[in-house]
Amino acid sequence: MSKRWRRLPGSRTEPAGLERKVLRRLPMIALAGTAGCVSISLFARLAWWGDTSADTLRALQMVDIWVIAAVALHLTVVGVVALYAFIVFVMKGPAYIADRYELPDEDAPR
Repeated sequence: MSKRWRRLPGSRTEPAGLERKVLRRLPMIALAGTAGCVSISLFARLAWWGDTSADTLRALQMVDIWVIAAVALHLTVVGVVALYAFIVFVMKGPAYIADRYELPDEDAPR
């Protein structure tokens, strides 16, 4: 087996496209989206500051649950977009020759 990567003769590398811009912007999008979701919970706590009734605490708990769900959804979408952009980035690179797999010389399976 070969220890080094060998490019396929005649393969070409495609120019970079939108995937690099997306990959560069994703960390900031993830941070901004998470901060936006968490700020809703903080604003709810500021709006009901000092109110310790059971209904208010239940409402704040419900807001927190929805915010956690929104953050999880946002980070999942960002992760899927990152995976897609990375796959496109890798697929635009050059093609490589795979190592051969020698088949056994038998007429019938074992």
